[in-house]
Formats: sequence, C-alpha cells, structure tokens
Amino acid sequence: MATTPTERVLMTEYPINEVFETIQGEGSHTGLPAIFVRLQGCPVACPWCDTAQTWDVLEQSKVAPADVIQVDGSIGRWAMHSASSLVAAFNQKGFTAKLVVITGGEPCMHDLTDLTQGFEAEGFHCQIETSGTFEVHCSDRTYVTVSPKINMKGGYPVLKQALVRANEIKHPVATDAHIDELDALLEGIDTSGKTICLQPISQKPRATELAMKTCIARNWRLSIQTHKYLNID
Repeated sequence: MATTPTERVLMTEYPINEVFETIQGEGSHTGLPAIFVRLQGCPVACPWCDTAQTWDVLEQSKVAPADVIQVDGSIGRWAMHSASSLVAAFNQKGFTAKLVVITGGEPCMHDLTDLTQGFEAEGFHCQIETSGTFEVHCSDRTYVTVSPKINMKGGYPVLKQALVRANEIKHPVATDAHIDELDALLEGIDTSGKTICLQPISQKPRATELAMKTCIARNWRLSIQTHKYLNID
C-alpha cells in the first residue's frame, strides 16, 4: 500500500500502528514526556529497522481504533484514526504529555497538515520523525526531525524539500563514510537555524567516539538513544 510523493492522498484519518506515552529518548527533545503516534506503512526498507512490522498496511491486520491505544504495536496491527479521535483516546487514557511525536513507519507518506493542526488546536506541540524520503506537509509550527535514510533498499532518495523544512537533522553514524554522506547531502542546504545531531548506531563505542569527535569539531549535537539505556519504549 506504498504511495510515492506524487501519489499523496489528502486524508483526515490515518493508519495508526500504536499510541503510547513515554519519554522522548533522542534528539533535541530528549527527556521530554511525549505521546508517540506511530503510523503504519513504510516503503523505505532500512535493513536495521526495529519497527519492520509497520512496513505493510495489510487489510487483514486492520483492527478497531481502541486496539492500537497503549498496546504493543510490534505485531503490525493498525486502525484508522483522526486527530480528534486520537485526542479523545489521550484523554481517556489519562495521558498528560503535551508533546506529540508523529513517527512510523514513514509518516510523511501522508499529508500531516490535518493531524498536526488538529493536535495544536487542542494545545499539543507536534514533532515529526521522518526519513526525508517524502515531502513534509504539516503545520508551520510542527518541529520536523529528518533522520536521512540514504541508499536504502526501497530506492527512495532523500528530498531537498524535507531537508529545507527540517528543524533538526539527526544522522545515524558508525563510520567516517556516514559523515561524508551527510556532508554531501547538506551541500547547498542552509543549515543556519537547524540543529544537526549525530547519533551513534547501536551505541557502539567506536561509533560513539566518532560522533563525539565530529560534534565537538563542528559544534553539532550528540544524540544518544537514552531510551535504550533506560530500557523503555
């Protein structure tokens, strides 16, 4: 059920894999309470993906809207929700976080304007986490984090529009080649006012040392996946 950037369908309901409240573990919002809204569907096919259950939107996996709220989304179930139905679910579950992190899957397969504006109208702040392989369509106030996925199996290029819209560019690194890839990607992009984060892949010591050294040299930010150290979602 993958769509291309030119086949985007405007929608007020979205396929949701899971919704849960936790602490944001990485990037500029590390440590903030957050409600994660994970969308179903992604054609990018990153080989290390830890949410591969979100790749396919299978009709036989569709469930009732209540069945994706504060449950384990690892089996790939999904349900359709709008901003208003999700806010109602937040309230029913007693969620208190005011940051909503829209992730996936690849959320920017969809026009997220209705979703982000709907959340903001209810007093929430929004963050989108995207691979940058689809154009980003959302409210002007939404904080966009692009974690560029380069040369993945799905064959989708990282788009300039996504990089320009990004408030934060968070790049996973393990080797010098990953730094070179990021430099090539950012060539010609005005990064003033953007936060550039390097995130060591799999918390490996060598990757962490490289990321730290590069962040110090370039005045970038180190992003550590603190939720993995804390063993939380």
